Amino acid sequence: MNTEAPDRSPATHAAEGVLRSDVQAVNSAARRVLYKAREPIYPKAVHGTFRKVKWAAMAILLAIYYIVPFIRWDRGVGKPDQAVLVDLDRTRFYFFWIELWPQEVYFIAGLLIVGALGLFLFTALFGRVWCGYACPQTVWTDLYIAVERWIEGDRSQRIRLAKEPWSAAKIGKRVSKHAIWLLIAVATGGAWVLYFYDAPTFLSEVFTGSAPFMAYVFVGVLTFTTYSLAGFMREQVCTYMCPWPRIQAAMVDAESISVTYLKARGEPRGPHKKGSSWDGRGDCIDCNQCVAACPMGIDIRDGDQLECINCGLCIDACDEVMDKVGRPRGLIAYDSSDNVSRRLAGKAPRFRFVRTRTMFYAVVLAAVGSVMLFALLTRSSIDLNVIRDRNPVFVRLSNGDIRNAYTVKIMNRTDVAMTVKIDVLGLPDAVVREAGGPADAPAGDVTVAVNPDEIRSVRVLVTIPQSAATDASLPCTVTVSDLTSGVSTQNSTVFITGSEK
Repeated sequence: MNTEAPDRSPATHAAEGVLRSDVQAVNSAARRVLYKAREPIYPKAVHGTFRKVKWAAMAILLAIYYIVPFIRWDRGVGKPDQAVLVDLDRTRFYFFWIELWPQEVYFIAGLLIVGALGLFLFTALFGRVWCGYACPQTVWTDLYIAVERWIEGDRSQRIRLAKEPWSAAKIGKRVSKHAIWLLIAVATGGAWVLYFYDAPTFLSEVFTGSAPFMAYVFVGVLTFTTYSLAGFMREQVCTYMCPWPRIQAAMVDAESISVTYLKARGEPRGPHKKGSSWDGRGDCIDCNQCVAACPMGIDIRDGDQLECINCGLCIDACDEVMDKVGRPRGLIAYDSSDNVSRRLAGKAPRFRFVRTRTMFYAVVLAAVGSVMLFALLTRSSIDLNVIRDRNPVFVRLSNGDIRNAYTVKIMNRTDVAMTVKIDVLGLPDAVVREAGGPADAPAGDVTVAVNPDEIRSVRVLVTIPQSAATDASLPCTVTVSDLTSGVSTQNSTVFITGSEK
């Protein structure tokens, strides 16, 4: 049998060549669609209620960010007087009258949980209102766009400038814009570092070149991120980098309020001439001013979209047009998709803020917030940590008594010195002594001095008679009491006997 492959004709070779070319073209197209180059967006300036709210929110948030590090708060001699400070040298977090230690990091975790729950609640009620008004990316992008508009003009002027060939005027405008952007970015990065360093001291050291090297590194990194994210990436951060647009889908429902185009009123849309009748048509004149005003470059008339940040600028733009053509405002408004459906069905709109979803978030938020507040208000001025020696776990003395050793760490959170007494409860006939303490000190009378804002470590020896060793491990409690104020705290531990009983 002849097993050799038959000769292929030139037509077969040609067909295979065409097929390979088609496959290569498909693969090339697939590679191209994996990345989409950014199309510049030139938002048009609008004037209205929501633009004013955004200006106010931006001014307040930027003022808080830049000014708070310079607010002073007297805490006494030897302590920093900056109201809000993450003091890495002393391992403390200061917030006005509150001082948190590293052992109290659970307060920071609780604060983050409260913030997340609050964001969930507001998203369930009002959609991405955080993204539209308070997100740092939105705030700084708004500021950068304002600078761009001030130097290069409004939307049409900026588009025209981008298409013009390079000239002295164009270079001058671009250099001026980027110079101001860089100044804002440097101020932003520097202000963040001020929360970890005394603000006046840091500024003096920065300008004299004596600040720590890592401070310059952090300022440089934060300058770069602010300049690139707010100046160049803008809406791409919200669309592609931020996970919140995807997460929020689980937070909202049909009755959540968001920026909405009222189709029942706007359709059918089309150009309108002055003096012509509005019968048989909608109020939308298809002017695209809502699209021109959108910082995300979307058309809200296409319905709910992942890119929409609920900033409301398209509402202001549409209201201006409605005023000009003599139609009622609110063609684009904060509304719910449920109301859109109700209007199309001829039903009256309704707004229900109390729903199962919102009640759940509100109750959990209130519960976590209450626990955090209670823990903060009732936190003791003394903290205690007890570590039992593990090598050896116990010592049997010559008379048969059994001894365990413990390292007792006492934290004084006050501004005054304390003299505290250490006791061990729950062990019958226990004798407590300080390791290395005076030999003539009475048993059970272990007192130590703890300076203000200090953690004092004391090694304590606890001895019980052999007759008290009723089990291999005995539960006990170490207590520490301030002899002046009477404030006390305790920590549970165990006493190891090695008994086989």
